[in-house]
This record gives sequence, structure tokens and C-alpha cells, in this order.
Amino acid sequence: MPIGAETIRFDLNRPGSLPPGWTVVMTHSGAAPKWEVRPDASAPSKPNVLAQVSSDRSHGRFPMAILDKSAVADGEVSVKFKTMAGKADQVAGLVWRYQDPNNYYLVRANALEHNIAMYKVEEGKWSSLSPKGKPPKTFGVPHRIPARTWSVLKVAFKKSRFEVYFDHRKVFEAEDSTFANPGKVGLWTKADSVTYFDDFQVSGK
Repeated sequence: MPIGAETIRFDLNRPGSLPPGWTVVMTHSGAAPKWEVRPDASAPSKPNVLAQVSSDRSHGRFPMAILDKSAVADGEVSVKFKTMAGKADQVAGLVWRYQDPNNYYLVRANALEHNIAMYKVEEGKWSSLSPKGKPPKTFGVPHRIPARTWSVLKVAFKKSRFEVYFDHRKVFEAEDSTFANPGKVGLWTKADSVTYFDDFQVSGK
């Protein structure tokens, strides 16, 4: 993807379908993910959103929708999201420098735990990345994540430095150098999270 910015709003896509140019994948085992365009009267850009609607509670099951044409090393990714349901989890996440379903970075906001955390998934094994300035093995940061309410999650990444924003305010920074090459970007959920997404934006090179 060239330098510049693109915002994907899903409004021209047929409800019930997966938008062209996106691929559904999953890390670990469990029931197949189901991503589809849905109408939502509350959508930030009406009328449609992209939703992950499967509800398998398997703990380590990570459904993703990956933007096919993206190949970004340094840049920004953001999305507006609304968690709708989930007994095991209610999360929304962003993926960057995605290499394959078992190798990528992600940041996610959890409306049940009320925290935001960053991970790397390497060879299928996920480990949290501690916020900069905190003791090693610190797990994310506490933050209120309102359910059934539209919020904005963003990550900016340059070389080994990552910055996380929630509703346009920086929450924390982290560093890691495992994946340095350009990779795809996309959306991430966990277990039985039913989550709606809108206004997916990516910029970088």
C-alpha cells in the first residue's frame, strides 16, 4: 500500500456478505469465524458495519479479517468499534505487520475486563507486550471500555516503537522488534466476541 491514507466504511457492500478484498482467518482451533456486513442505524458512517458474529467460546480462538492489499511496515491503523455480545470475551482488536495467522502484532480493548493490552503472536504463541515505563510482564493498562457504545482504537507503529490510542487519547507505548518487515493489517476478535467495526483507516508505507 503506498504512502497515504484510506478509510473503508463498508457502506457499498451487500449486507450478509464479506467485503471484497478481505480474507477471514483464525489463529488456533474452534468453530469457523463469521464476518459479514450488517446494517446498523447507529453506525458512525451509515448504513453498514463489518461484524464478527460467530460465538464459539473457545478461549484461544482469534477470528480475524485481514485487508488483502495492505503491506505496511510503518504507519497507523484505526477503527471505530462497538462490542455487542460475548460471555467469555467482548473485545475489539487491530492487527499490524501480519505475516500469517500465527505471526503478527495486535492491540485489543476488552469491555468485560476494562483494559487495553498489546500482544505479539509468534508461531501461534501469544505473549503480552508490557507498556513502556512499567515493570516487565505488566499486562496492559486498566481502561474503561463501554459495551454497546462506539469507541475508537488506534495504533501507530514505527520500527520497534508502538503507540496505542483510545478515543483519540494516547494510552501507552510499547516496544518490540520481532516483526520488522512490512505486513498486512486487519481486525481481530477473541472467543465468542460479537463485535461491530466501522471506518477502518490505514496509512503508511
